[in-house]
Amino acid sequence: MRMRPIVLGTTLLATGLIACPAIAQTAPSGGASADDLAALRAQLEALSARVQTLEGELAVARAAASVDAETPAPALAPAPIEAEPQAIAANDKPATTITFKGAPLFESEGGWSFKPRGRLQFVAGVVAAPDSTGARDGYGGEVRRARLGFEGTVPGGFGYKFEADFNGNEVEVIDAFISYSDDALTFIVGEHNHFQSLEELTSGRFTSFIERAAFTDAFNFERRLGVSGQYQAGDVLVQAGVFNDNIADLPDTNHSYDGRVVWMPRYGDTQLHLGGSVHHTVLQDRSDVRYRQRPFVHFTSTRFIDTGTLDALSELGYGGEAALISGRFHMAGEGYWQRVDRPAGLADPRFFGGYAEAGLFLTPGDTRGYRNGVFERVRPVRELGEGGFGAVQLVARYDYLDLNDAGIVGGIQNGYLLSLIWTPTDYTRLLLNYARLDYDDAVFRRAGGSADYSVDSLAVSAQIDF
Repeated sequence: MRMRPIVLGTTLLATGLIACPAIAQTAPSGGASADDLAALRAQLEALSARVQTLEGELAVARAAASVDAETPAPALAPAPIEAEPQAIAANDKPATTITFKGAPLFESEGGWSFKPRGRLQFVAGVVAAPDSTGARDGYGGEVRRARLGFEGTVPGGFGYKFEADFNGNEVEVIDAFISYSDDALTFIVGEHNHFQSLEELTSGRFTSFIERAAFTDAFNFERRLGVSGQYQAGDVLVQAGVFNDNIADLPDTNHSYDGRVVWMPRYGDTQLHLGGSVHHTVLQDRSDVRYRQRPFVHFTSTRFIDTGTLDALSELGYGGEAALISGRFHMAGEGYWQRVDRPAGLADPRFFGGYAEAGLFLTPGDTRGYRNGVFERVRPVRELGEGGFGAVQLVARYDYLDLNDAGIVGGIQNGYLLSLIWTPTDYTRLLLNYARLDYDDAVFRRAGGSADYSVDSLAVSAQIDF
């Protein structure tokens, strides 16, 4: 299309050149007239103007052709692919999901998960003993628990947990284990609890009192390094394991065999719990044991009942447990016997401890949590800050510990306890505890020699966990 002006200009020029001789030939022999010359001049001027116009158009056409040659033609947009939006939608789904359960829980496809965990608990209170006993009493306080750790899962059914306590400017490993679960079976290797009792296996975050029942501390219940298995199907839970000592006491040759069975049926809104456990500990040569107990506060080192150090070859412990949760009401009780096998010629004492408690939620709709054979978290129906006040719970307990037997006079403690528990949110608790402790054959004697008297303790606790 741009070559048409060039061809047209050439044609006009040729026509003009041909026309000039023709005009000359037709002129009279006497020469061309003035009119003829004027007409010829006008034609030549018009032809020259037309040629100039064509040259200008030619220059413009050449410039346009040069620009078109340097600028690539625009690419055509590809037709949309119907599958592409689906791929984008799939990519928009994050590989890792984050939910909040007291702390962030990170979960990814394939079975990976990770969750930080911890707790912080402060306790303060007073102990009042008869002045004439000379026992250390009065005000005390402490950071009862300051724990940090993490837990999670690994593809293939594996799990892990690690938690350490930083109380008293010392680091103590609480839990450190690897687990494997396959439907009803669970296996654990590492430092963990060895199935002593309902009270001991219930986390300190969820117990009815700031301190656990007296026999759990007196009989030295603690976590140990070992291997255990658990089977849970329906209402039946069976636990068993072989353990060394606590990792802080290793290396030594102490070891134990432990087992626990629980039946936990549920009838409507009522949860029942019946269980029993047995524990046999073999002690290394020249071992000793000691059973004693504080006045239901941990911030004092004073013990009013104490067997002293006893030579021992082994320990045999066994106990029974029962509990019931029905709406706002709950109750629980345990009994535990600890028999000490001593070297030849020495009597083998059998000591006993136990408790019975009953509790009631004063806030409508609230109840005590329970899961997998232990008490669990209380979740207020109406949390503080969300239109409610949280859960308020009142618990009364009778606690008994007898460390007198076979010539061993460690003392007897009868405890009468009250606990007022306020749970503002799922992860916060405040407790107010009072204990009246009646002692027989106490370690400290009053003026005149009597070892029978009463001690009072009062404590308050503030706790948060995640």
